[in-house]
Amino acid sequence: MASSLTTFTDEARIALDTLSGRAAGMFAPTLRLGVTGLSRAGKTVFISALVHNLLHGGRLPLFEARKSGRIARAYLEEQPDDAVPRFQYEDHIATLVEERLWPDSTRAVSELRLTIEYESASGWSRMFSAGKLSLDIIDYPGEWLLDLPLLGKSYSDFSREAFEMAELPVRADLSQDWRSLSASVDSDADSDEITARRLSESFAAYLRACKLDERALSTLPPGRFLMPGDLEGSPALTFAPLPANGGRRARPGSLRAMMERRYEAYKTHVVKPFFREHITRLDRQIVLIDALQALNAGPGAMADLERAVTEILACFRPGRGNFLTDLVSRRIDRILIAATKADHLHHESHDRLQAIVRRLADRAIARANFTGADVDVVAMAAVRATREGTVKQGREILPVILGTPLAGETIGGQSFDGETETAIFPGDLPEKADSVFETGNGHRQNDADPTIRFVRFRPPRLERTAEGVTLSLPHIRLDRALQFLIGDRLA
Repeated sequence: MASSLTTFTDEARIALDTLSGRAAGMFAPTLRLGVTGLSRAGKTVFISALVHNLLHGGRLPLFEARKSGRIARAYLEEQPDDAVPRFQYEDHIATLVEERLWPDSTRAVSELRLTIEYESASGWSRMFSAGKLSLDIIDYPGEWLLDLPLLGKSYSDFSREAFEMAELPVRADLSQDWRSLSASVDSDADSDEITARRLSESFAAYLRACKLDERALSTLPPGRFLMPGDLEGSPALTFAPLPANGGRRARPGSLRAMMERRYEAYKTHVVKPFFREHITRLDRQIVLIDALQALNAGPGAMADLERAVTEILACFRPGRGNFLTDLVSRRIDRILIAATKADHLHHESHDRLQAIVRRLADRAIARANFTGADVDVVAMAAVRATREGTVKQGREILPVILGTPLAGETIGGQSFDGETETAIFPGDLPEKADSVFETGNGHRQNDADPTIRFVRFRPPRLERTAEGVTLSLPHIRLDRALQFLIGDRLA
């Protein structure tokens, strides 16, 4: 898909940008790591935990460079892109550690540079230079990635698919008001700003309703309708799909012509620059997936998440080049798909969670592997908010997790106050990954499995040493993620 998103002119600009970046990095090696995922998948937490553990000597036994003692130090530097907001690491860590709250979700692109000085594992390399790698971490909303397929779709295609999605059983009741409003307007009538705004606001309200926990749906383009930023209220965000008109060309000056023009403006001025300036400049990528939220909502949410993950992964440029092609074109040669919040499950279910996420991404993984990119799947928690234990229930011993649920979380009719630690048995994930995508047993598409229920926990209270030093943030398999994403560049 990625090759169809750009014109020859776009590719020429991308090549010039890449060549300039390669020249700048010839004597100061850099690696650009993209971090994405749909909302509340844990992007901000992942980046904060990664940096915190490297800066503070965290426990990372599977990260070879740290385990072998070859990392001399890690420190933050000024980022290279002055026009991109800085990832506010210090603020996020203060929220996590001091307030024990989860930081705000990613709302726009941000960047952070972490430089690692290390001793190469190769004696030959140590003879010529001291090891130094600048890791440029690019944080961006996964919802924006879901806009990239729009570059290859006409307004008619976009409208047709939007109505088809809106009529699915898991969405039909949420989209009813918008569909009724759309059916009541004459798209061939003269363009009217008030009508355009009403349609746009109704469509955006439907998308927001899809995103709520009760449905936890993921495929919600256009992404900026949910995260408009400084574009809020602009004509480029004041459009909506319209019912089919039999394939006729829109009459100049009509409402349909206005909507079509604004849709094209959205692609030109919002979507395409994001792809050209950020996605095409990445070397490595991690995609974070909150499968537990979708499992809570039922098979309809899982099927929708599968669709979203497939579209997200199809937007990258995976593969391996050679010395000459790499000078003018970046390819993402490693992609990690991470099932987050593994700490909300007992470790006995981690393999099953990993299998579910692999099933979500099967088709996209096969495509990336075909291009020569390495793809891996891991169940992880960048910040571990719970610990494990057991409770006796009659003659049965149940594996449980212990932590402090967020205020307002409920399970089994019990509501939590955000202060009380409790033991929770979330249930066992099914052995067969396919079963979580299937309706049956009397459940509708948007009915969750009542035997599985996950709640969200507060960040942990950090341990302190006898000297009063605060230890690094605890995690599950963050070290494995680091090894896959950057371990080879520190060899």
